[in-house]
Order: sequence, then C-alpha cells, then structure tokens
Amino acid sequence: MSILFSSLLLLSTAQAAEPKAVDCSYDLDAMLALDLQKFDQDLKGGWRALSSKGCDLEAAELIREWRFHKRSHENILYWHEGQLRAFAGQTQQAIDLFSLTYEPQDFDDFGWNHYVDGTIAFLNNDRKRFDIAIQRLKALPTPEKRVSFKAPDGKIIQMDWPPNLHVLESFQRCWGKTYEKAYSGCRD
Repeated sequence: MSILFSSLLLLSTAQAAEPKAVDCSYDLDAMLALDLQKFDQDLKGGWRALSSKGCDLEAAELIREWRFHKRSHENILYWHEGQLRAFAGQTQQAIDLFSLTYEPQDFDDFGWNHYVDGTIAFLNNDRKRFDIAIQRLKALPTPEKRVSFKAPDGKIIQMDWPPNLHVLESFQRCWGKTYEKAYSGCRD
C-alpha cells in the first residue's frame, strides 16, 4: 500500500513540476496588418507579445514573415530578429542578420557599428575583436547636447552615452556565457 502511495505521490509531483506549454500562436493576418511602429515598438503587441511569453523563435519567424510581406529592409527588424535567434541559440543566423545592420560610416554618429562589431565578436568568441569594438565605442566623443529619444510608451528617455555600452560591458562581464545570459547581465 505504501509503495503504491509513494508511486502516486512521485507521479503527481513529477506532473506538477512539468512546465505548462506556452501558447505561441498568433493571428498572422492581424500581425501583417500592423505598421512598423506598432509591429516593432509596441511593448505589448507585435512580435514583442510573443517574445515576452518565451516564444523567441516564433517571434523571430514572425519578424521574418513581416519583413518579407512588407518588403521591409529596416535595420531594426534585422537586429531584433537576430537578437531573438541569438536568444534561441541560432548563433550563425543571428550573426548573419546582425551583419546586415551596419550603417554607412558617415551616418554612424552613435557608434552603432562598434556595437554590431562587439556583438558579433561576442557571438564568435573573438575576444580580441570584442576588446577593439568596446574600446572604439568608449572613445566616441560625447555630444554637446544630450541625446534623447521617445520610448514606445511615449516617455522621453535621456540616452546614456555612448549608446549600448552597457550591453557590451555586460558581454564583457559574462564572457563565455550564452547571448541570452550575457544580455541579461548573467542574471539567472
């Protein structure tokens, strides 16, 4: 009797410990109808609604589908798809997408290309290139006027300078970890 009870208890504990399946479904037609702002920047809609549930690959595929449907070549969409693929461990696909986001040198006042270089070097585990990229980003001259931007919720945010340095510093602290862990600052 006690063996049967123990077996039932063990079985019910194992079933309770199993994570519930996440619903990664979405209305493709509704997503494709969204404009760029709503699709990419709405924190509770667009692809971000999927990603926030842990559906990174589904969100990456949705971005890819949206780009093809809209014939969009927005750098931010390549970047966000790349991030989602990096979170999911699709490193080479992420690198390929990140590589599409380089800005022409004359238009890179914010050090975006150094951030891209550092991110790709991190994913390639190339410490020498990473160190060069982070040093170049740190060496950007501070603009005379503070730079701000409008967040998706409408709030005005004063940009830290140089932009994205905190991400590369997190990669530096978390060297050898996955992109997902390093991007989150190695928080478990």
